[in-house]
Amino acid sequence: MLQLILGGARSGKSRLAEKLAAESGCAVTYIATSQPLDGEMNERVRHHRERRPEHWALIEEPIELARVLRDNARADACLLVDCLTLWLTNLLMLEDLQRLNAERDALLECLAELPGEILFVSNETGMGVVPLGELTRRYVDEAGWLHQALAERCQRVVLTVAGLPLTLKGTAL
Repeated sequence: MLQLILGGARSGKSRLAEKLAAESGCAVTYIATSQPLDGEMNERVRHHRERRPEHWALIEEPIELARVLRDNARADACLLVDCLTLWLTNLLMLEDLQRLNAERDALLECLAELPGEILFVSNETGMGVVPLGELTRRYVDEAGWLHQALAERCQRVVLTVAGLPLTLKGTAL
């Protein structure tokens, strides 16, 4: 089953994904896309590490998400990707502008063939004002397009607000 869990900052989306992964009954691999390049991001990573069970496997991959999913998806596995918008940011910051399209297309193309449970966590960024800068506008646009394409392919889509899940597609939680 493919699931997309959306929400704003500190909405409870990661906690919900971790709960669903723990309840899956499968071996869990946490796929972290962040690149902790400053103190604040290091603190966020530390917080996430402390919350995760020690027996979960961890893969840190900021760019090649489709490859990691293909290499690790199994019928008896649960892969938790946290988070897609950090992955998108990593791609937007590369000098090779075509890499974003190639990696996004590879992700979307591999989804139908992945066995097991896959949980995607992502920030919903399109509910506010239109950003001023060109890069920020591109980020919001790319995130919105990615979320639409992923939601179309997922069996369940959940929006998390104030720690409460609102099921947008699929069976309610």
